[in-house]
Amino acid sequence: MAPRNKKIKRQQPAVLLAAFGLLTAMALSGCNKELKTAGPPTPTVEGNTVVFAPNAPQISSVLVEPAEPRKLAITHLTGRLLWNDEKTVRIFTPVAGRVTAIPADLGQSVSVGTPLAEIDSPDFGQALASARTAAGNLATAEKAFIRARELFAHGAAAQQDVESAQAAHTAALAERDRAEATLANYGGSDRDTNEVYILRSPLAGVLVEKNITPGQELCADQMLANAPNLFAPHFVVSDPAKLWLQLDVAESELPSLKRGQELRICSGAYPDKTFEGQVQNIGDELNPDTRTVKVQCVVENPDRLLKAEMYVMVDVVMDLGQTAGAGVEVPAKAIFMRENQYYLFIQQSPCQYQRQQVKVGTEQDGKVPVFEGVTAGQKVVTEGSLLLQSLVEPAS
Repeated sequence: MAPRNKKIKRQQPAVLLAAFGLLTAMALSGCNKELKTAGPPTPTVEGNTVVFAPNAPQISSVLVEPAEPRKLAITHLTGRLLWNDEKTVRIFTPVAGRVTAIPADLGQSVSVGTPLAEIDSPDFGQALASARTAAGNLATAEKAFIRARELFAHGAAAQQDVESAQAAHTAALAERDRAEATLANYGGSDRDTNEVYILRSPLAGVLVEKNITPGQELCADQMLANAPNLFAPHFVVSDPAKLWLQLDVAESELPSLKRGQELRICSGAYPDKTFEGQVQNIGDELNPDTRTVKVQCVVENPDRLLKAEMYVMVDVVMDLGQTAGAGVEVPAKAIFMRENQYYLFIQQSPCQYQRQQVKVGTEQDGKVPVFEGVTAGQKVVTEGSLLLQSLVEPAS
């Protein structure tokens, strides 16, 4: 009997171990079932607003940045410098002839009346001869008229003779005036001694362009055309101290522009120097191809460093009192489009985001101007907008 009891005692640990394993397996099975059913809390969507639970893991994938007020209405526009037409004259010869001398040098400062070229011109000679002939005819008619009046006073001439002399004098006077006006239009006078025509500058400034050579035959028809795209002017005199600047501005930027606004101009030739300018005129026509408007500006160039036909970078500066009207700037990646409308998400609280429709301008340097829908300081979503949009409008 003693051996049998010993066998039973040996079997008890095995039975207990099996029972413990069964209980452990049942417990683990229950825990796994709970783990499988547990998941991240579902966000709440109310219209355009998405609200996450405070411990939602999706929040970590949403990044925000504050919207910044725009200090500059328009930045980094490319403009082209032109001669200021209000201080520029393109000179053609009014007479035909051959160039005999060019006393003016390119880059020379000139005043009104400075000789630019000498032209041997039969046309000018004919005008000079007509003026001198008219002056002589007037002198003869005047003497005849005076003599007729004296004879009539002494009863030695008839009234008809006096009237005829007076009519001849009036005709001679009109012819003299016409001939002198023609000569003056050429820039000459009846005191000139030969038919060499002196082409003079009608404006004070700098001779910035010269397109004739000695011995060249010139034609007066070029002056009548006055079309630089067809005929280059013989001389161009301008004042380089004040240039024109032409900008092509996108229509979305027009609300930020007005006449008199200050400009900051930078040139690749002088990267460390800033030039001052001002908006002078905003065009009334929109280019249908580029959707831009031409804006004319004036640039101060007292040292004559800037040159016509240069391309420059331009910033249009907003007045401090109008900064609010300029809107804000947000990163370009915060903006997305839905059905031809622009949107972004604004963080209302650490767990709440609202979709907002906005009116935007042209992207520049990774920033997009926003004119409506966002105020300065509001936090906009820069990462995670697609996640939020998928919650607001789930794909069908």
